[in-house]
Amino acid sequence: MKFKKLLITGATVILSATALAGCGSSSSKSQAPKNTVRISEKDVIATMDSSMNTDVIGAQNLTNTMEGLYRYKGKDIKPALATKVVKPTNNGLTYTFSLRKNAKWSNGDPVTANDFVYAWRRTVNPKTKSQYAYIYEGIANAKDITAGKKPVDSLGVKAVNDHTLQVNLEKPIPYFSQLMTSSTFYPQNPRTVNKWGKKYGTNSKTLVFNGPYKLVKWSGADNSWTEVKNNSYWNAKDVKVQKIQYQVVKDPSTSLNLYQSNKLDRASLTGDIAKQMKKSKGYGIIKRNATFYITPNMKKQPVFKNEKIRQAISLSINRPQLTKRVLGDGSVATNSFTASNMAFDPQDKSKDFVKETSASANKYAKYDPTEAKKLWKQGLAETGNTGKKFNFTLLGDDTDTAKKQNEFLQNQLEKLPGVKVTLNNVPFKSRLSRSDNGDFDMVVTAWNADFPDPINFLTLFTSDSSYNYGKWNNPEFDALVNKSLTDDANNPAARWKDMIDAQNIANEQQPVIPLYQQGEAWMTHARVKDLDFGPAGSYNMVSLRIKD
Repeated sequence: MKFKKLLITGATVILSATALAGCGSSSSKSQAPKNTVRISEKDVIATMDSSMNTDVIGAQNLTNTMEGLYRYKGKDIKPALATKVVKPTNNGLTYTFSLRKNAKWSNGDPVTANDFVYAWRRTVNPKTKSQYAYIYEGIANAKDITAGKKPVDSLGVKAVNDHTLQVNLEKPIPYFSQLMTSSTFYPQNPRTVNKWGKKYGTNSKTLVFNGPYKLVKWSGADNSWTEVKNNSYWNAKDVKVQKIQYQVVKDPSTSLNLYQSNKLDRASLTGDIAKQMKKSKGYGIIKRNATFYITPNMKKQPVFKNEKIRQAISLSINRPQLTKRVLGDGSVATNSFTASNMAFDPQDKSKDFVKETSASANKYAKYDPTEAKKLWKQGLAETGNTGKKFNFTLLGDDTDTAKKQNEFLQNQLEKLPGVKVTLNNVPFKSRLSRSDNGDFDMVVTAWNADFPDPINFLTLFTSDSSYNYGKWNNPEFDALVNKSLTDDANNPAARWKDMIDAQNIANEQQPVIPLYQQGEAWMTHARVKDLDFGPAGSYNMVSLRIKD
């Protein structure tokens, strides 16, 4: 996922302490409403149409109010509308799901297999213009349908009967079960979508719900919205919190003020405010499945093709200092471009993918300026550039945070002998365009996983990937990634080893220079219990509890 709402580039304050009726100061606390959890949000909901959503805010609210075949509970995939987590047949090409017969939409309609067929066809239909249609690739005919080469009804999904859904693949998709937790694969109520057409998903009136909550009092552009328990939800007995209220707050000072005056139960903090509250009771960090890294352009600057040069760049950066002193937003230093706390060994769920590859990662993704200078000089000698001076341009976003981040990186990299770094901070869209076109020496790039599997990140750096901006090429790496998707697709243990081996190669060769994993700093009142943040990057609000 390219960052959209995940990165907030503006500095506009949506709320101020004085603008909120009864907000008061941190010393004037109000009583929290019973059976209600109040949460800050970074921005408004762009859409509640699961075919059109592209950001984490929409994904969270869809997860709260809708439901697909599976749902994460902790690290584990659990059946949701499906009655069980199924294993594929036909050599991994066919999935047959039995659906719950007591599942209903909030308007009383039963949830049927045809609701999935309708939604999935609608998403891949090129007329819908879904930006996430590509994630259906691998399901029979999906790619050809989105390209306009085959009819929509040829998609490999069918309703065997009202409560049996069958999905046929073109090739095994080893992460298919993870995909089925995504809001992009949720069913849709055909009667409702057809009634509202292009207005579907733009406000509460155009929606019906089949998940734990119903979205009410939302007009589409509201800076606040409420979700109330959906008594029609098949698992309503496990939903204990009656109401969730969201409030958009972009200014961290306002967010903290609202939290301290008991107007928010959970408040997002950034920058200096987050740093100040770090040791306070209620402070915590959530890791997103998103990493930031420097991509060196090996096509434009041939010196970057040298492995020791890239290793030297990596060793010259003090990542903990960057995250703690410069960012201060809950982001954490990382030694891997793959997100941690996301994917776990299929034979031992306690083993995190990044931790299992940390031995190779720690070798070069640490701060060691002495070793960095040594490797830099060796790399220059190997490339015939001994004593040569370089002036590299570092491309990045033009937000205040990105500018401070890149100034820090500039200072770190210029400690390498003969290196000068010029900063070029541009708007987000310009940075993406220039990255696509190879118009950079080095660029700070970020990636957020579309589903919780290491392959999300590993495929970025195969030689034929459109996201391989630096043009790194390693045939052994390519072969391992390909093997995990083909020969070993149906063998979880072998596939895991393929990905581990591929990551270890990348850790050694540093095709990109990992910096940090995006984090979010939060203040949470003690009355809020059992916040279940899953590997897919959303909270499972079925588990939410209140202690009043």
